[in-house]
Amino acid sequence: MKKNDAKREVIRVDERTLYARLEGAAGDGRTKDTQALQDCIDRCREGGGGRVVLDQGTFVCGTLYLRSHVTLEIRGSAVLLASPDIEDYGTDTHYNRYRNEKDMDRCWLYGEDEENISIVGEGEINGNAAAFPNKGSIYRPMMARFLRCKNIRLRDIRMTEAAAWTAAFLDSSYIWAEGVTIYNQTNYNGDGLDFDGCANVFVRDCAVTGTDDNLCLQSSSLSYPVENIHITGCTFTSLCAGIRIGLKSIGSIRNVAISNCTMKNVWREGIKIECSEGGEISNICVQNVVMRNVSRPLFVILNNRFAPKGLGSSVSLKKVPEVGRIRHLLVQNLLAEDTEEMKKAHLRFGKDLMGAPWFNGIRVDGAQGHFISDVVLENIRYRTVGGVKKELIPENWPVMEVQETEDLLPESGNYFPDWSRAAFLDIRNVRGLFLSNVGFEADSPDERPPYFIENCDVVRQEIMVFDQSTQKEGIFYDT
Repeated sequence: MKKNDAKREVIRVDERTLYARLEGAAGDGRTKDTQALQDCIDRCREGGGGRVVLDQGTFVCGTLYLRSHVTLEIRGSAVLLASPDIEDYGTDTHYNRYRNEKDMDRCWLYGEDEENISIVGEGEINGNAAAFPNKGSIYRPMMARFLRCKNIRLRDIRMTEAAAWTAAFLDSSYIWAEGVTIYNQTNYNGDGLDFDGCANVFVRDCAVTGTDDNLCLQSSSLSYPVENIHITGCTFTSLCAGIRIGLKSIGSIRNVAISNCTMKNVWREGIKIECSEGGEISNICVQNVVMRNVSRPLFVILNNRFAPKGLGSSVSLKKVPEVGRIRHLLVQNLLAEDTEEMKKAHLRFGKDLMGAPWFNGIRVDGAQGHFISDVVLENIRYRTVGGVKKELIPENWPVMEVQETEDLLPESGNYFPDWSRAAFLDIRNVRGLFLSNVGFEADSPDERPPYFIENCDVVRQEIMVFDQSTQKEGIFYDT
């Protein structure tokens, strides 16, 4: 390449990098920069792609439409702040796929049928949650939503105070979330990363704190299977659940690998798997996970929970679904330990019971007459605070009923009952159950039986329970 040619090449690249403040954005934390930022994004797209850079300021805006081949770079000196006015958010940003939650239909950062979208940088995206309280405004915009997009990257960015969910990926593929920090503590529905109908997903080295599910895998249709999901090196804290697979489960959720993650102060479930809408959840591998103060380390439910006016998929279900399938679940090398913090009940926003000493443990359960198949629990250590008195626990443990009509039965609900009959483990209706080197211990004697295994085809059973009556180091070993 000649010297002059090299110079022209540098100029061409520089023209595709637009600095928002040099292109008319005020960045003063007061002026609405929506149009200036959108113009930058559109100009980059029209030029074949490029980069829009935010630095040295706070940029307030409403809905931004993300475009193909455009990178939004928010540098450490910049904050992208959501406008406090709901009128600044478009009504053409698809919709929230949960029934009865139309208040989250609007969205702040939106991409539809685009490819090669990136949001990077060490700056902050702030959803201004306090401007959209749980009570008051009807609408609370999600922070980001991607519909039928391909090649999406979130890298090193801080996403804080989302007014509703943080990032929802719908019917999309090839998604990377790397080094992302998510912090939501103000509103309900403070989800972190939600993937519905997505394939080839890579989540690594992320830290998520929220008021709802930190990471979700969901299936709203038969057309877009959820598959080839990789979650590694992440840490989760939640008023609700760490990782949730289901409840939306019309189609297939398969080939999921979760490894080398930590969870701390998760008031409901650590890893929650719910096949409740007739689909199939299969080939789930969980390895090397450490939990501290997690009410229910593992929670697996197979049923056909259906509430027409409640949560669930929005359009695909026309009648009560048949019971689906859960098969091939491997949980290996799981350490879960509770501290004094877990002696009390935990409420979300002062009213919703999330967890308590009597509402704890590992639970795997299928609807009456239906079986979960091929479950392996290996190298498990679970230590609780214990101390639950027998009189606190009702005598009758309800079966999980198959729902025949649209009238939701209490027995079919995923969180009924709100107590646990076993101190550590309750497994029912499993074919091909393999338990190896599973150990339990309580800080204080618990009057409930340590575990129940009912109506299961047990391949192997090795359970160690440290003596709760004397608190000595002796154990009994059940094979």
